[in-house]
Amino acid sequence: MLISEIFYSIQGEGELTGTPSVFVRTSGCNLRCTWCDTPYASWNPEGKEMSVAEILREVKKHPTQHVVLTGGEPMVAKGIRELAAELKKAGKHITIETAATISPGGIACDLASLSPKLKNSAPDSKLFGGLHGKHEKLRQQPEVVREWVENYPFQLKFVVAGAADLAEIQLLLRKWGGKIPPEKVLLMPEGITIEKLRAREPMLVELCKAHGYRYCHRLHIELFGHTRGT
Repeated sequence: MLISEIFYSIQGEGELTGTPSVFVRTSGCNLRCTWCDTPYASWNPEGKEMSVAEILREVKKHPTQHVVLTGGEPMVAKGIRELAAELKKAGKHITIETAATISPGGIACDLASLSPKLKNSAPDSKLFGGLHGKHEKLRQQPEVVREWVENYPFQLKFVVAGAADLAEIQLLLRKWGGKIPPEKVLLMPEGITIEKLRAREPMLVELCKAHGYRYCHRLHIELFGHTRGT
């Protein structure tokens, strides 16, 4: 399995914000988000080939039960289901951070952190014609989202660039069956700098207040900046 990095930090996003966790970042992704904050695991995947046993040894070095499988897109990683099964055997709490384009297929998971991509994620069609088309075709998979939502504890985390994204979010929620409680919908500002996050915070707070959604902070950027291994 190609692993970009394994590190021990605190969860910076979502329902488990602040929880000490080991992050296992796989390298490789089936999407090409224009604002991707981990291009070294997506646009230009890099890393080290590691066996499940090697990954487990690294994870067990740290004093926490929480493990986050992230990427890139962890669900495209060869051996991801075997890794999740072994982590579960070891008594770990597993969060999987995924764009929800790939069926879970019964993977061991305690929290599915689903981040379906909105139109704001699409790469420039003039610069990346082929990648733009592939990204747009893959980014929304309603049946896959429903499979995750119906079978796992979940949170739906949307990267929001502007208030206009709300209409797309609400359309997607209707497509997925309308059974998703608003408190399971997290709105997170797009950005990798404090300045950019701050600029979008007031807009997102008002959207959350109006619709019962949850504001999703990016605590790791607040604490460490946009830095690998944090």
